[in-house]
Amino acid sequence: MKQNPLEERTQLTPKQRLSAMMGAAFLMATSAIGPGFLTQTAVFTEQLLASFAFVIITSIVLDIGAQMNIWRIIAVSKMRGQEIANAVLPGLGYVVAFFIVLGGLAFNIGNVAGGGLGVNALLGLDPKLGAVITGVVCIAIFSLKEANVAMDKIVRYLGALMILLTTYVMFVSKPPYAEAALRAFVPLEVDVLTIITIVGGTVGGYITFAGGHRLLDAGVYGKENLRYVTNTAISGIVVASVMRFILFLAVLGVVSAGFTLNADNPTASVFQIAAGEVGFRIFGLVLWAAGITSVIGAAYTSVTFLTTFHSGIKKYQNFWVIGFIVFSTITFALIGRPVTLLILAGAFNGLILPLTLGCILLAAHKVNIIGDYKHPVWMTAFGAIVVVFTAILGIRTLIQMLPQLF
Repeated sequence: MKQNPLEERTQLTPKQRLSAMMGAAFLMATSAIGPGFLTQTAVFTEQLLASFAFVIITSIVLDIGAQMNIWRIIAVSKMRGQEIANAVLPGLGYVVAFFIVLGGLAFNIGNVAGGGLGVNALLGLDPKLGAVITGVVCIAIFSLKEANVAMDKIVRYLGALMILLTTYVMFVSKPPYAEAALRAFVPLEVDVLTIITIVGGTVGGYITFAGGHRLLDAGVYGKENLRYVTNTAISGIVVASVMRFILFLAVLGVVSAGFTLNADNPTASVFQIAAGEVGFRIFGLVLWAAGITSVIGAAYTSVTFLTTFHSGIKKYQNFWVIGFIVFSTITFALIGRPVTLLILAGAFNGLILPLTLGCILLAAHKVNIIGDYKHPVWMTAFGAIVVVFTAILGIRTLIQMLPQLF
């Protein structure tokens, strides 16, 4: 079986394995819970009201199907995403890496911007200064000797903090819980495009590979660890979905009471309407935490897609991650968010999931990649459904975006 040589690792203790699993689950989840995640959830809830619960439930099922496929094949093959793509079709891994890194860089500029806006809401500082502070915090994490351990802890703590703070706002907004529970299974309207958009926002682009690559780096791989890999993949989706459900209920409470959200910053208006000035400060802290964790996830994962192309990148991986963060921060601080790049990356990001998941499904049945491992047929079928739907949406999005680029 062809595979990328990994460093020799000592046997993980149960405690080390659990720590790596929690770190991978939260890295993936908090990579998804970025500034865009917050805005997207608020906007869709205002549009669909309680029926958005059905969208969340459906997307969870599709997210789990996509993520289990990807993480299990990464673990069995002991290869990163781009290596698997190259094994399926020589050169394809370079294409995948290019789009992953392009999307990761563009959205990381947005993540830094979100962190800056969070500092502005929390402390009243200039957003650009807040963005620099966000970048410095992230750089400090990857400057530590045990950077990966620190990263695991930071994303866990900040992920838990975001969930707890948003839960408070959910309670004070007094959402119609019974209506939300009913519409989770009996929606008044079903918006397929919204479902696929949510799936792409949760496991699209670099996001789903964040935890899979983290487990690989931590030494949790091979058929003997598949049970742990599968549980961690599901846990990551659960963490992200818990945050989305809580935020959905907080927004639902506000809009059900007759309030209209501020189109310029819908999530901020939810927190402020529900909990006043305290709520606005809480929003600032949540947005800052979302910005920090998403910057960490985007930078780390994007660089892991480059490590196998040159030995120097792997050897100095943390320095490359720091450089990635520095570039994103300086770009926002000096020229703001490059609109064209964001539009282009957003359009192609819709095509990354079907491309990468399609490669994974082909790899799942190639002996030279997975050896004697037998991938469950139902997982392949599940993944194929996600590939088809996300490919359709990605092509539609790209067609819609092209006029804005020229």
